[in-house]
Amino acid sequence: AARGIARAVSENRIGAEDVDEDLFQSHLSTSVIPPSCGQPDLLLRTSGEERLSNFLLWELAYTELCFVKVNWPDFNEESFENALQEYSKRDRRYGGRTQDQQ
Repeated sequence: AARGIARAVSENRIGAEDVDEDLFQSHLSTSVIPPSCGQPDLLLRTSGEERLSNFLLWELAYTELCFVKVNWPDFNEESFENALQEYSKRDRRYGGRTQDQQ
């Protein structure tokens, strides 16, 4: 996305002043997903790996991350239910602070 925008600016197809969050999002591979779907609420990463590996970095800014030790082929309904239970216990603040932090 960033390279495409930089190329467009260098070729004078868009002005640098036109680069904003909306323009950036329109160049992401997920731009084909309707805005009404919103960004992901939860990302499940299997195999016990605790990294994103450059996967959807922009889109996951306010997403809750859940790392499970189960490998993908063995991830089943019970694994999913466990992950959802963990997620349901979280305090979603979308970048805001809790009362204790203010």
